Amino acid sequence: MTTTWKIAQLDRLTADGFITCAHWTVNAVDGDYTAGSYGTCGFAAATPAIPYAQVTEQEVLDWCFASFVDKDAIEANLAANIELQKNPVTAAGVPW
Repeated sequence: MTTTWKIAQLDRLTADGFITCAHWTVNAVDGDYTAGSYGTCGFAAATPAIPYAQVTEQEVLDWCFASFVDKDAIEANLAANIELQKNPVTAAGVPW
């Protein structure tokens, strides 16, 4: 399974350019099976202290992982979702 984390959007203060919120996505792919998740991570003004114009995507992801985004748990949930797609335990339909 391959996972790809991305920052979809950043919210910032216009007065000083400090980031207040990161919107993240993660997608997992295992062959023909995919699963994804989306969330946000908020920061107090000027914490972390890298202005919008100077920050990298990886730095923001690292802030999220250091805050409340549990990378390992989210990736485990995506893996479980893909496993259920491969080996479903329920089905729907009609017999006719």
